[in-house]
Amino acid sequence: MLQILLISFIVALTGALSPGPLLTFTIYKSIKQKRGYLAGIFIVLGHATIEFILIIALLAGATLFFQNALFLTIIGVIGSLFLVIFGVLVIKNLYNTDFNVDFNLEENSFKGYKGNSFLGGIIVSVSNPYWEFWWAVIGLSLMISFNISFKNPIGILLFFIGHELGDIVWYLPISTFVYFGGKSLNPKIYKYVLIICGGFMIIFGIYLIISIIIVPPVV
Repeated sequence: MLQILLISFIVALTGALSPGPLLTFTIYKSIKQKRGYLAGIFIVLGHATIEFILIIALLAGATLFFQNALFLTIIGVIGSLFLVIFGVLVIKNLYNTDFNVDFNLEENSFKGYKGNSFLGGIIVSVSNPYWEFWWAVIGLSLMISFNISFKNPIGILLFFIGHELGDIVWYLPISTFVYFGGKSLNPKIYKYVLIICGGFMIIFGIYLIISIIIVPPVV
């Protein structure tokens, strides 16, 4: 069971580390709010709320499909392939990214929702097409690989906690760091963490593909 928690955590951390709308929103709110160091907490809570709803919806909608071994195999392989592709892209993008990340955002540098942090965590997540795609393919594939269903509530809980911890350990420190005057991340540390996470995604994706081929899902 701890394997579910750990792998869910690392996969989520890799996604959180990659620059995106939620990171930009977290930085913006941390700078602009009176108590900006709390922004990360409420944003992650909003993000976690909509993700829990989505996990339940995915499990509910896929209940019938979980009884089809062919469906489980296809989704498992596709999701695993995307894990590998995502890992490769993370590492590839390292060479095209300026890691002297500047956190001094101006008012007009962030476009979109600027209101409540909790609602923002929900709205910014839902408005990101990549987020829905990730859950529909990679997220569902991981749940299939770990045999997560309504018959396994502990597995659902561990998967959810692990995934949200991946966001918490990144967004909360970022929010605090930005609010208290941090200028930039250490580019070398950030780069090496991304390399490690990207490498893990590739290795784990290949492992899942081999596992599914050798031992196909059964119903």
